[in-house]
Amino acid sequence: MISEEEARSKILETVRRLPARRLSILQALDRFAAKDYFAQLPLPNFDNSAMDGYAVVASSCALGKKLRVIGEQPAGLDRQLRISIGEAVRIFTGAPMPAGADAIVMQEDVTRDGDEIVVNVDVDLGEFVRRRGCDLGEGQRILAAGDRICPTVLALLASQGFSDVMVGGEVSAAIISTGDELVRLGEKLQPGQIYESNSMLLQGLLQNCGAAVRLMKHCRDDEELLTKALKRAIEHRVVIISGGVSVGERDIVKSALQSLGAKIDIWRVAIKPGKPFLFGHIGECALFGLPGNPVSAFVTFLQFVRPAILKMMSASETDLELRKISARLIVDLTNDGDRPHYIRGKFEDGNFTPVGRQESHALFGLSQSNALLRLAVGESVNQGDIVEVQIWN
Repeated sequence: MISEEEARSKILETVRRLPARRLSILQALDRFAAKDYFAQLPLPNFDNSAMDGYAVVASSCALGKKLRVIGEQPAGLDRQLRISIGEAVRIFTGAPMPAGADAIVMQEDVTRDGDEIVVNVDVDLGEFVRRRGCDLGEGQRILAAGDRICPTVLALLASQGFSDVMVGGEVSAAIISTGDELVRLGEKLQPGQIYESNSMLLQGLLQNCGAAVRLMKHCRDDEELLTKALKRAIEHRVVIISGGVSVGERDIVKSALQSLGAKIDIWRVAIKPGKPFLFGHIGECALFGLPGNPVSAFVTFLQFVRPAILKMMSASETDLELRKISARLIVDLTNDGDRPHYIRGKFEDGNFTPVGRQESHALFGLSQSNALLRLAVGESVNQGDIVEVQIWN
């Protein structure tokens, strides 16, 4: 049994970034950039007005000064207007500045009288003028390799004329659940049986990571059937097997994988919940064996599977980790066990409160949680302490 830090390092050393692909910018939402992108144009691309009003020469304006209006410049094509001292051009927000103008006076600050305006305020040089390049300079980096592409970055890329972008490769995934006690949704439960729910949990987690789930299969505790299912599953980049990775007589995942030539790199990790954990590979396919208890599967997915998938997709190192945030603890907590313990709870209004039974089968409490608190072996924390929690939702 190895530490969770050793396990995570081993996994990340083993998996490789997938070849980049080109997607339209809309398809690239929530993907990770595979290379740096730089501004092709300054923003704004020309001097323009920040207000509806009049373009003027600031030095010719003073309280009560009259100016002659010689034209109008709406947003759109530049009409190539030019003004001199004592003149003004009617202008609208976003419209290009006329030659000679160096300030804007708002329409609320003038009185219009035919072809003249009376200026009712003093006007400063550069007032309400957006200068070319004041927001973004040409050649400035707008997206770094490994950055997640969010909606605001899509807008920035579009402003530069980029219609597509290179992103990390697609991670195709297969999920195999195991166990004679599990029944598919829609079937009638017999005594001693439960509905199979881990595949739903894992599918949601994979999709949240940006992976594409291509195969979902449930197998009874039969090594021949499992081996047959695994042969199909390993055609994908990632295979997640739920259950069957402990040391009981019916825990057949390890032997089934080895019969297919899999190299098993990790077998059991010092983490609670989730000690029964397997990681290995067959060729380019990464194999993850997760415990059958849902909370254990959830915690091990977040700590080990998620960072591996994000690395495959070209995420930066900082994006591999769950977001961490400080919180005030609502209760006393102690870890008397021999493994680090991830407490499930609710982060809300700056506080962290454990939720429900802290046992590996307690799915309801997990469903009401949005954060994890890691307690090291022998660690005690008290009500009111400031602790660091991992946020997943």
